[in-house]
Amino acid sequence: MESKPQSIPGHEMPPPPHESTDAVDVAASDVAGTTSAPELQEYAIVPATVVRLAESAAVVSFGWKTEGQVPFTDFPKVDGKPAVKVGDGFEVLIEALGEQPEQIVLSKEKAEKLRTWDSIARCGKGGQIEGTVVARVPGGFSVDIGMRGFLPSSQADVRRIGDPESLIGERLSFTISEFDKRRGNIVLSRRAVLEKEQKARKQEILAKLSEGAVLPGVVRTLTEYGAFIDLGGVDGLLHVSEMSWGRVGHPRDFLKVGQELTLKVVKYDAATGKIGLSLKQLQEDPWSSAAQRYPPGTKVAGKVVGFAEFGAFIALESGLEGLVHVSEMSWKRVKHPSHELKLGQEIKAVVLDVDPKSRRIGLGMRQLLANPWESLHEKYPSGTILRRTVRGITEFGIFLGVEDGIDGLVHISEMSWTGNVKHPGDLYKTGEEIEAMVLDIDVENERFSLGIKQLKPDPWKELLDKHPVGSRLKGKVMRTADFGAFVEIEPGIEGLVHISELSNERVETVASVVKAGDEIEVQVLDVNTRDRKVSLSVRALSEVVEEDYRDHLNQEGVGRTSLGEVFGEKLRKK
Repeated sequence: MESKPQSIPGHEMPPPPHESTDAVDVAASDVAGTTSAPELQEYAIVPATVVRLAESAAVVSFGWKTEGQVPFTDFPKVDGKPAVKVGDGFEVLIEALGEQPEQIVLSKEKAEKLRTWDSIARCGKGGQIEGTVVARVPGGFSVDIGMRGFLPSSQADVRRIGDPESLIGERLSFTISEFDKRRGNIVLSRRAVLEKEQKARKQEILAKLSEGAVLPGVVRTLTEYGAFIDLGGVDGLLHVSEMSWGRVGHPRDFLKVGQELTLKVVKYDAATGKIGLSLKQLQEDPWSSAAQRYPPGTKVAGKVVGFAEFGAFIALESGLEGLVHVSEMSWKRVKHPSHELKLGQEIKAVVLDVDPKSRRIGLGMRQLLANPWESLHEKYPSGTILRRTVRGITEFGIFLGVEDGIDGLVHISEMSWTGNVKHPGDLYKTGEEIEAMVLDIDVENERFSLGIKQLKPDPWKELLDKHPVGSRLKGKVMRTADFGAFVEIEPGIEGLVHISELSNERVETVASVVKAGDEIEVQVLDVNTRDRKVSLSVRALSEVVEEDYRDHLNQEGVGRTSLGEVFGEKLRKK
């Protein structure tokens, strides 16, 4: 069953009591097409002029021998009073004629409706007409187009209207969606008008659109990654990276819906219709002159706008940020930049370096503070013994807290004269308080060197006196290798017995002669205190015994006659 438009209360115009609707149509059309004074008859539309104002009606002359009255209810009201005065002219519909004034019935409102229906009929469905939005009604709006028409909410705009009340009182253009004269029903659409205008504007814009063009636009919607801009019927995307040369956290912090902008087209794909826009490219890039305006050594002021693990970003001006590396914030150690600074904090710094190509400016804060390293030489001359707490342990050494922000390093090589420390963590614990000696302070490279072994005498210096070359001693085999055995001759000091020095006989493997834990006697072959090496020998001991035996025999043979001498003499005689 075909649906019919519903009547709007108060919009119906009933036919005259003794004539059909068709008769009214004929009379109205005849009047509309007549240029001379119309024949006065009932249901004719005639001109009327206000001659005076009565208590509840305007008295008019309309070409009849008797004046008629038009009720004030037919006129719009201004400040609560009917908007009519003597001399006003308008058309009226003669609903009844008679010899007496009370027998005459005139209607300005119905005359306007009939004229409106004539206009609507000429426009037809889809035609365009103007009217004023007068009120909100269920499902839409009531529009005055000479009579009341209905504008559905869905047809009021191309997009959802944020404030429907804003349309009240607006005079706008509409298309006629449906009309039914018998039911007095008219349905309008503003959306169709807007879409037609939008399409025309879009074609006009696209025809002259090109990369590099500068266009006005209005912010339509905001997203996390940018803003959609209405260019007048066609939308373009302003990406967040193209909003400013500076940092933009979220587009809503930079733009507002409805804001008017001037933008540059940076990308246009005619095939897909995608348009890329830019705000920042209509402004000078601050990095183009950064090197000239911020040479190294320049003192600057800025605001903290962001953090990273390695430093803090400082806004020097719109679109220009510098980085204070965590190592450049203070002379003391800073674990994280947020421990030293806060977002939004105003700071002062010194420009360390500028790289416009990479868009980087290095800044330093500690350069504006007194350098505590410069006074360390006077406070801690070499040889000073300190008692400090272990603040950190690594594979290569331990760090002691010398002062606030200044640590000293005891390298693993400076922990023992014997050099047999495998890992510092085997000897020391974090938080432990120990003593160390100041070895060296490198102010330029900010290095504070400490030593622990220096607190005790160097056993290697006494080794040569205790065990000169050629001396014999007993030691314990600590470990073996393919090339020899390491023997401890003093606590923490080992010497090497090379495989060739293990025996007078040929030795195939070290393990066939000695093993770890054996206690053996050795002779010192060489002591190198500079390289801290000791050469030992087992074989040399047997050679010494043999040599001593020969010396003994030689000494015993003095003044004696050998067997050779005795028998040699007898043989010669024989």
